[in-house]
Amino acid sequence: MDYKRLKSIIEGLLFLAGEDGLSAKQIAEITEQRTDFVNGAVEELRQELASHERGLQVVQIAGNYRLATLPDHAPYFERLAYSPSRASLSQAALETLSIIAYRQPITRVEIEEIRGVKAERAIHTLTNKDLIQEVGRAEAVGRPILYGTTKSFLETFGLASLQELPEPSAQDNGDNLEEETQLLFDKLDTRQLTIDEMEPS
Repeated sequence: MDYKRLKSIIEGLLFLAGEDGLSAKQIAEITEQRTDFVNGAVEELRQELASHERGLQVVQIAGNYRLATLPDHAPYFERLAYSPSRASLSQAALETLSIIAYRQPITRVEIEEIRGVKAERAIHTLTNKDLIQEVGRAEAVGRPILYGTTKSFLETFGLASLQELPEPSAQDNGDNLEEETQLLFDKLDTRQLTIDEMEPS
């Protein structure tokens, strides 16, 4: 195997390995190459990423190689993590989040009964964004998963607790999904505006 192909494979392996990374020995076993050959390829990959001013770098932590972002880019990553814009959630995802926020703990089937459509994709999106999590199992046939919001949900919407969720108007019967969704939209927009105002121009 030539260096060019090996470097490409190693880059992909390190991406998949994530924060755990891989040792030179592990990479050698996977690629069926000598360890010294792997070390050389990793070093060349590291130099190439640096010389081409790429957004990733190869670092070695506790004996394992891993891909990492550049420290200089940290402010932008913080904006991504802590300043989600209104557009970052689809209407379906926000509706699902509204149902969970106001009616938790709740099962997927119950969410789908309220929305009238499947909710698997929205639940997957919200879980990946760390806005909801599994909080237990319902005492029902099949023991379905119960979902609730996370600490990140509170941080994203600028809430100290769930008691600070904006309340729907008094005349509603508690099933007004449209208003609850709009209230979360407004809360998220207000939170975004506050963060933007705090950032230096």
